Amino acid sequence: MSRLMVIVPDRLTDIIKKGEFQPCYYNPGNLFDEVHLCSTTPDKPDLAALQHTVGTARLHFHVIPEDLDLCQRDWRRDNYAPLRQWARPGVELAARIQPNLIRLHGADWNIWVAKCIREELGIPFVVSLHINPDINQPRQYPGPNLEPHQIRHNEFFAYIQDEGLRAADLVMPVYEPIIPFLERVGVVSYKVCYNILDGQNLRPKERYDLAAPPRLLYVGRVFGDKNPEPIILALEQIPDATLTIVGDGPLRVPLEMMVQERNLQERVHFRPAVHNAELCRMLGEFDLFTIHTEYFELNKSLLEALLTGLPAVLNRRRGTPVPELAEANIVRFVDPTPDSYADAIRELLANHAGRAALGRRAAAHAQTRWAPALTEAKVVSIYRRFMR
Repeated sequence: MSRLMVIVPDRLTDIIKKGEFQPCYYNPGNLFDEVHLCSTTPDKPDLAALQHTVGTARLHFHVIPEDLDLCQRDWRRDNYAPLRQWARPGVELAARIQPNLIRLHGADWNIWVAKCIREELGIPFVVSLHINPDINQPRQYPGPNLEPHQIRHNEFFAYIQDEGLRAADLVMPVYEPIIPFLERVGVVSYKVCYNILDGQNLRPKERYDLAAPPRLLYVGRVFGDKNPEPIILALEQIPDATLTIVGDGPLRVPLEMMVQERNLQERVHFRPAVHNAELCRMLGEFDLFTIHTEYFELNKSLLEALLTGLPAVLNRRRGTPVPELAEANIVRFVDPTPDSYADAIRELLANHAGRAALGRRAAAHAQTRWAPALTEAKVVSIYRRFMR
């Protein structure tokens, strides 16, 4: 019987509520007979709601609770004895389960547990990394003028992250912009593995004639570096077109107020949460996919849109261009201003042949790089390679 141990730093209940899980997310190819999901948060998710993420495998759930007080104590003493003692329950759990492989999503408390298991029991682990921590680091306090406890906090999480990544049998960044960070911290074993998308519900866009009125779509959290305000303001220059914003965040309510003040409420629609399967099915119904982001990433929603052949309008970010998009000619780039978005959207809506060509070019490019069957087969091959 084959067993997979998956250790995550997330509250799975929150992800279930967002509807972001897809079939076999934690068990690609139905490769394993048992999947042991472990969270480092005090979470109690509905296992029935998680069963589809492991396919036909028998699902077990465990908690290895994090200890936020630890990072303020002397965790370096006696060759990191306090850190190793914290991970002890995870090592004992792995000794009982005897998994063939350990899989991590993200590099947080979970990666220190996997490192200790690897050292003591010899069980290999692979980890997917979903951000470039040099640029976007949710566990770090930002800014130069930090309090002593904030400095200790940052040093702790940087240490367990970097040490754990160097100890991994393979690191799987989900897009190329993560590679510079991996090379900086000395990770030598890595392979880009794009997110496995929902092959059951993503449907190729078949028609490029415009809806009446034209329909624009924005997908993503709404906060500082992912603020759709320039796209909303661009809509004032484009009569009749509508914009659907799928996503929630601290800017949603202020943006809803701005839409009301500008009398755009009939043309801008907010949907804070949409189940991922529904979102995938409805992508082809829109005419343009629009994004405003300063993140150094190739996010999942853009992967999905490009794979369906939905023409996309994306801003040029302030820093280094995202490698996958820099040369491919599969999106329409704009400056992050309302006027630039308006010009590009007007041009694409008016040019049927150009709009269709952009969408078809994007779909052809995406099919050769992150088609669901392709990415799933790649991950399954990696699992087989490292299974004990």
